[in-house]
Amino acid sequence: MDDPPLQKIAISGPTLASLIQRFSTSPSSIDGLLFGHVTHVTPLNLSDDSATTTDSPDSSTLLATVTGFLSSPSISSFFDSSGTVNPSSLRHLLLHHNNTSSLLGWFSARRKTPLRPSMREFSVTASLSSHNQFSSQIKNSPQPSAFNPCIFLLLASPKADHTAHIHTHEYRAYQFRSARASFEAKSIDIVNIGPAFRGHYGSFSPNSMFPSLDCEFEGSPMKEEENEERLSRMKQVAKDKKELDDYAEGFEVGKLSKLMGSEARSYTAGLEGLYEKMLVKIDNLTRSVENSSAMILELESHNRKLKHKISRSGASE
Repeated sequence: MDDPPLQKIAISGPTLASLIQRFSTSPSSIDGLLFGHVTHVTPLNLSDDSATTTDSPDSSTLLATVTGFLSSPSISSFFDSSGTVNPSSLRHLLLHHNNTSSLLGWFSARRKTPLRPSMREFSVTASLSSHNQFSSQIKNSPQPSAFNPCIFLLLASPKADHTAHIHTHEYRAYQFRSARASFEAKSIDIVNIGPAFRGHYGSFSPNSMFPSLDCEFEGSPMKEEENEERLSRMKQVAKDKKELDDYAEGFEVGKLSKLMGSEARSYTAGLEGLYEKMLVKIDNLTRSVENSSAMILELESHNRKLKHKISRSGASE
């Protein structure tokens, strides 16, 4: 069953400010969970003529209000590399959230990347919205109805910042529609103006677990070894990324995302071309491995001959 469409998503100013501050002070990308509530709102069409005043259920709208967040202690802490949510890991995270608000969705904050969802973020949102055990009840609804956690908030910093003294952060909200298997962009209303919302500043408390603190002194041997290991891992990651980019040359995430949905037919030929290129590279890699194996066998045979020759010369003496 598809979730009812949201009219817009509201987020309090303190919540958004705390989320951006958490993102800007983190050493790398972060993700986490969003909490709040969904309210059924029926606008009144007032008129001088009382007969024309309507309160129609057809004109009712849904408003999702984000009141808090929980930053994960590590990236991808409640889902795997393919974007499948692990319910047990998600429940473990929810135990650290002491608020009475319901789970609305999740967020992802990335550095120096385009402001568009990746295929894995799409998969995570689709998987999260499919778990009905994490749904919540819609407030003020004429009939009891549930709302699955289908909201995704994406934050990103620009690739190039020529004014280092100014920190720019972009954000965009989406609702995943399971019936269409697609994202719908939603407008964000920042609740930050007026005396009615001053209580948000006093009642808001961010939910973020403390990271492990590094107690090593600068210049110690353990610190230097740790830095060398970290540098080695970064080099290996960069090397692996370069190899993957070479294999997927011309088929970046933006193009691969078009292989899903209504545009998939027109990109079938492109997918076949990608497979052909990958098969050719795999064939070349196989031949290279075969040649390397032959060289190794030749070297081993040569070494055995040398050892036999040395042993014979030693025995004759």
